[in-house]
Amino acid sequence: MASRKSSRGAGSSPSPGSKRETKHGGSKNGKKEGLSGSSFFTWFMVIALLGVWTSVAVVWFELVDYEEVLAKAKDFRYNLSEVLQGKLGIYDADGDGDFDVEDAKVLLGLKERSVPAQPASPESETIQPAEKSYVESDADLLADDLGAMEPEPYEAAVSYEYDMDVEKTMSDPEAPAEDMVHGNYNEDHEPKHEKQTETQDTGVEDLPEEVNEATEPDEIIEDFDIDKELSVESKHKEDDVATEPEESEMPVQAEDYSNDDLVGKSEREIEQDKTEKAKKKKKPKLLNKFDKTIKAELDAAEKLRKKGKVEEALRAFEALVNQYPQSPRARYGKAQSEDDLAEKMRSNEMLQKAINTYDEVVSLPNVPSDLIKLSLKREADRQQFLGRMRGSLVTLQKLVQLFPSDTSFKNDLGVGYLLIGDNSNAKKVYEEVLSLAPNDGFAKVHYGFILKAENKIAESIPYLKEGLESGDPGTNDGRFYFHLGDALQRMGDKDAYKWYELGYQRGHFASVWQRSLYNVKGLKAQPWWTARETGYTELVKSLEKNWKLIRDEGLAVMDKKRSLFLPEDENLREKGDWSQFTLWQQGRKNENACKSVPKTCALLERFPEATGCRRGQIKYSIMHPGTHVWPHTGPTNCRLRMHLGLVIPKEGCRIRCAQDNRTWEEGKVLIFDDSFEHEVWQDADNYRLIFIVDVWHPELTAQQRRTLPAI
Repeated sequence: MASRKSSRGAGSSPSPGSKRETKHGGSKNGKKEGLSGSSFFTWFMVIALLGVWTSVAVVWFELVDYEEVLAKAKDFRYNLSEVLQGKLGIYDADGDGDFDVEDAKVLLGLKERSVPAQPASPESETIQPAEKSYVESDADLLADDLGAMEPEPYEAAVSYEYDMDVEKTMSDPEAPAEDMVHGNYNEDHEPKHEKQTETQDTGVEDLPEEVNEATEPDEIIEDFDIDKELSVESKHKEDDVATEPEESEMPVQAEDYSNDDLVGKSEREIEQDKTEKAKKKKKPKLLNKFDKTIKAELDAAEKLRKKGKVEEALRAFEALVNQYPQSPRARYGKAQSEDDLAEKMRSNEMLQKAINTYDEVVSLPNVPSDLIKLSLKREADRQQFLGRMRGSLVTLQKLVQLFPSDTSFKNDLGVGYLLIGDNSNAKKVYEEVLSLAPNDGFAKVHYGFILKAENKIAESIPYLKEGLESGDPGTNDGRFYFHLGDALQRMGDKDAYKWYELGYQRGHFASVWQRSLYNVKGLKAQPWWTARETGYTELVKSLEKNWKLIRDEGLAVMDKKRSLFLPEDENLREKGDWSQFTLWQQGRKNENACKSVPKTCALLERFPEATGCRRGQIKYSIMHPGTHVWPHTGPTNCRLRMHLGLVIPKEGCRIRCAQDNRTWEEGKVLIFDDSFEHEVWQDADNYRLIFIVDVWHPELTAQQRRTLPAI
């Protein structure tokens, strides 16, 4: 059989089937070498369809996360590039931030080394930051503190949600006196404006965009924001007051000063001045000779921090500190990373670690002076944030001792004294600054503020005015516009309203007339209200129905316990005698006081809009003939004030709120918004007794009423 098959294959002519097989890819020896045309096409279609349906199935059933795969690939490529640049960046010879062919030419002597051009400093004037932040990234400190070392407006420490125990130990930052004409700097701090949100703002500092400056070959890459100056105080600001009325507001008709020449420098002039100053600023030197030898390792750790990989950055800097304990830059990087991590974790314990590490930097040998400045300024700032004002003061004193010729540190020290209420030492500091730098605008406004607090009204005006006109960092602050205007009003100078107008235009006031500094944006704003408009009609009816009971209990206290009526002590009177007897303050009941007027207190217990108003008071107010109360405003737009007439002379008593005058009637309630300017005259022949009840602004939510800080 085998021989027969062989002879047939050798001698016989091929069959038609054999011809077809050969034609379509077979071989003459009978072996199949490929697919026929139809078979190839069939298999191609089968495979193609299988591929399509497989892809559909993968996507439909989410068998593979393509986005994750692509992201990982991209991240791998990016990280690989970063690693390579981190290793080779130290050989960057042409200042372009990486190692490339041009750098190789320089290192081989084929090309001259070029000096990197310094980029222009970004201009950013922060008039009033919208949000109060928690902890500022120290990246911006490199320029913030050393670009010009000029202090900015500060505030006292503020409360924050993540550590209520610490909040309880801190002095209440938002508890200024009843009205806004006083001289306690810690209470009269930078205005805050609360958002109408469901939770109270805790203040988380906005982290500025990182800006990588072209650095010299021996300098670590740092991030700068030269024009945003960091002061030594915590920066926790809430939303700016609206410069234009909200739809729900009913603004008061104010005098039009728009055609008058604006007082002080224009925004453009200020920006031009800042630009010129920025050009003169020098980049801080942060590396000593040893740190230059480990620059690549420092760079790698710093890049992790800049990219927001805080935990990794902290581990990297801790490793460097362990390996090179004498490195000040490594320890400073560790402090910065702890600072950033404190923000991320919202942890005071971690922030305290950062403060300690900043302090350690200064104790090391051969620390560059610029790094000492940065470390101590940030340490003082974070101490203030935690409410440790006296600890911050010690740090600031150390800065002044180390750098006695730097007036910016003296300015910061003056702020430190003001924050603990030591106006006397603050005054001495600013007198010293002005003797060294007579045109220092920051020192001028603060010195003027102190003089006004001492009731040296006329003397305070030129300092406040010239300081504001300077446009120096830290002077564009609502407090100084407020107090300059108030001083001018007391001197009978109508230019006061030009300054109020300028303060309004720069976002410090809701309007020329409504100049409270602690505001929730968007609340209905009008000087006078009716009971129906407030929604508190039951409270008003109850007060008017029981006015004689309230009056009689108040008169009994006047007759038997006159010492319970305390003189007004906020420097609001031009002349006269004005005293008050307080039952509730900041939502807290005065139990001893209520024992003297039990029925009145029992009556009020039914109205939590009044007794629970933590931004107001409930009190009797007696004003004797010959009294004039200066024009002034309350501290916040979050309350309305009710006046119930108890003993009202027939003539001679009146109150002005904004541009409208009213008089009291016995047994009737007047309602006004005391965040608007108001003024009182008592020219009668007998005393005037009223009952004051503050209530929450009706448009505040229940959550806001629970969470807004007390005033």
